[in-house]
Amino acid sequence: MGRRLIRMLAAIAMMACALPAMAQEQPKTGGTLKVRINADIRATDGLNRDANTDTVLHQIFETLVAYRADLTVGPALAESWKVSDDGKTYAFTLRDGAAFHNGDAVTSADVKWNWDRRMDAANQWFCIPFFDGSQGLKVEQVTTPDPRTVVFTLNAPNALFLAQLANVQCNGWVASPRNVGADGKWIADSAIGSGPFKLKEWVKGQYVALERFADYKPVKEAPSGFAGSREAYVDEVRFMVIPDTAASETALFAGELDVLPDLESSRVEEAKSRGMTVLSTQGLSWTAILLQTKDPLLSNVKIRQALAHAADINQIAAARTNGVAAGDPSAVAQASSFFDGDFLKWPEYDPVKAKALLDEAGYKGEPIKIQTNTRYQGMYENAVLLQAMLTAAGFNAQLEVLDWAAQLDNYLAGKFQIQSFGYSARLDPSLMYGVILGDKATDPTAQWDSKEALDLYTKSMATTDPGQRKALFKQLHALMAKDVPILGLYYEPSVDAVSPKVKGYSVWPAANPRVWGVWKSE
Repeated sequence: MGRRLIRMLAAIAMMACALPAMAQEQPKTGGTLKVRINADIRATDGLNRDANTDTVLHQIFETLVAYRADLTVGPALAESWKVSDDGKTYAFTLRDGAAFHNGDAVTSADVKWNWDRRMDAANQWFCIPFFDGSQGLKVEQVTTPDPRTVVFTLNAPNALFLAQLANVQCNGWVASPRNVGADGKWIADSAIGSGPFKLKEWVKGQYVALERFADYKPVKEAPSGFAGSREAYVDEVRFMVIPDTAASETALFAGELDVLPDLESSRVEEAKSRGMTVLSTQGLSWTAILLQTKDPLLSNVKIRQALAHAADINQIAAARTNGVAAGDPSAVAQASSFFDGDFLKWPEYDPVKAKALLDEAGYKGEPIKIQTNTRYQGMYENAVLLQAMLTAAGFNAQLEVLDWAAQLDNYLAGKFQIQSFGYSARLDPSLMYGVILGDKATDPTAQWDSKEALDLYTKSMATTDPGQRKALFKQLHALMAKDVPILGLYYEPSVDAVSPKVKGYSVWPAANPRVWGVWKSE
């Protein structure tokens, strides 16, 4: 199936199942909203994280700025900011009336305290390299001229400073210093933030319950994405831990669940036939196959190129998303304003060429294991499809099915040959490149260890001109197609199913559910 046809089918399918945000009625307060998560959160400190943890904690805590639905950066805890003429100083004004859940006012000193704590290497914040100069951007100092003003001074102008502050995965939100004990350590399960919901109860392995923070005072800007007003209407939100996909659908259809994020594309029609409302949009969560370039076999670029020729990413994307998403091998999503057809250029699907490259590389049928898990159905099915394609091209490909926790630990330690994996949404291409690039000797999660690529990535952050940034992204993609440090498959469409009683709920490219601005009808 050709790429043009795939993209046409994707567009048609997207239009067919996409719906606007639910018809707005007069909001009403009260009630409990139940939202499914497929695994428990990992912690409340923002350092030990995964996608579920991010989703829950961003209802409790607030970053200074946040992404709007159109992927621009808007206000959150900071209601406004000013940039100096030289582009190196950002002065943020905190939201009038912002308060922590214990009643303390949020001050600029709290912002600085959080910043200093996160940048302390002892806390192992994985976003430190984004701000310490190792990737170009360096925050040289943070000052607090008055209680509502906090000033960040950079080493040089940087296109990604605000984007990195808003980075969902970084969890660079502002927490009350009272979350930390006298020993300087985060108090276990403490979660005193300034967001629209506060932690009520965490029954581990079952649910995380949040309650509406009555004293929350939102910014005046309309809600959009994670930015703008976060006014809450329901009294309580329960994030229900339901690992099994079928069980979560059954709970939704039975009225025991109100919101089912990440509905399988193949289940859209079934959900609609059960009376559910299905919302979808193009996504930014990148589904990929990780290749360990330090592995004795995969360190040979011809082996990696053979893998690329053996994998039909369009077929995998069509099969997994029911035609809703097309294959995309690049770190630039089709939902991005930077995207064009050049980012689809990749070693073509050609099993014959793959076999020839294997012969040139001296491959003798050594086993190559594909790590995956059954918690995330997409990861498992992608691995099965990939195994079949690699076997057809002459690889001795074997599945290694692990618990998700074990697979994640292996990812963090770099202990794999091949992994079926997925990256949470990054709302700027530089952020996605920043996740996969790095020195494997010091960062085992880095997939692409290339000085040339890192230099291009650094330049993409240093320039603010969109045209120049796009040109740099194209150079990065061309280099990645040559090195093949990773096999990009597709970007997961954001598809959520909700009860017809739920009002005000919407989806956006980042995919993280937002439970403020949502209410329930009778």
